[in-house]
Amino acid sequence: MIFNDRTTPLSLLKTRRSGKPRDLIAPGPDLDQLHEMVAIASRTPDHGKLFPWRFVIVPDDARAALAAKLGEIVMAEKADAGPRDVEAAAQFATQAPALVVVLSTPVQGHKVPVWEQELSAGAACMNLLHAVHAMGFAGGWLTGWATYSDAVRDLFGKEGEKIAGFMFIGTPARELEERPRPALSEIAQIWSPSPNGG
Repeated sequence: MIFNDRTTPLSLLKTRRSGKPRDLIAPGPDLDQLHEMVAIASRTPDHGKLFPWRFVIVPDDARAALAAKLGEIVMAEKADAGPRDVEAAAQFATQAPALVVVLSTPVQGHKVPVWEQELSAGAACMNLLHAVHAMGFAGGWLTGWATYSDAVRDLFGKEGEKIAGFMFIGTPARELEERPRPALSEIAQIWSPSPNGG
């Protein structure tokens, strides 16, 4: 089944799905479109108006340099790393036409718990994917080893911040097919104050 209807707000929400970054090809969004996507992504729930997230656009002419950096880091961090790991890191960094790295940047010591601030960063990632879909592209949200490496984090941010995700954006090489979804009865319930109501 093909899901590409973007004619109404509800159809956008109902038809958005992730594209595998390795299958995303040109054309991708230009810099103005990426800026618009990020502006839309920032319109996310944010208790305390702390803006506990940042977006780092990795331009096309910097992707090879990122690939080289990731290769160096994987060799330094993995005792058994070899050429295949370096190649995999390069493929990770250069797949899909566009890349936005989203950072969770919680304000420590604030009355708003860090957990709520981290949830806001996740919501910003999801908003970005909605913007990507609404503008006619597909996006894939990846994590993996690079997300949890302090050395990789330091390429984009600083101590106390975390990479929430690598957001790859482009055009699907083929139509995206719908994935299995849980039945509503499996994920939603009506609360009851009775002893057996939850």
